[in-house]
Amino acid sequence: MKDILRRHQVLKLEIVDVINKQIKMEAHSSSAYLAMAGWCDLQGYDNCADFFFKQSEEERKHQLKFFHYLTDMEAQAISPAIGDCQHDFENLRDVFETALDIEISVTDAIHDIVGVCRKHTDIATEEFMKWFVQEQIEEEYIARRALELFDVLGEDKIALGMIEEKILSVSYDGAN
Repeated sequence: MKDILRRHQVLKLEIVDVINKQIKMEAHSSSAYLAMAGWCDLQGYDNCADFFFKQSEEERKHQLKFFHYLTDMEAQAISPAIGDCQHDFENLRDVFETALDIEISVTDAIHDIVGVCRKHTDIATEEFMKWFVQEQIEEEYIARRALELFDVLGEDKIALGMIEEKILSVSYDGAN
């Protein structure tokens, strides 16, 4: 019976590999956001720390979504070892610029997975990826809006205080 059920692998090896690579990227993003939260907390930016703690948690959930997808599809999901990430930042703006860079990299990787799905005509995985495509629109939007606060308010002490107050209200409103 097992031979009948496993007559063919559900997912192509290239798709399994690219999703495992994404699992690692999501784990690294979660770790990077945790480091950002720690930096913000040490600097006294409590709301910014909360913002990045939530971002870290969200990236971990993304990692698990990918992991579960592979296991559900009877493919080998790999729990990644992740390297060290940046813990020191020049200033608060640098933290948010780094966060935007992370989100742009994740978006590019998500688009690459969709491309591999199309190459192999893997409609099921491409359908699974639609949620992540939409999620990245939201993630980049939030990162850009947070960074725009620095452009609008400035970077003096009063402006940083205002950013600290406003950061938890930055959200995606679907305007794109």
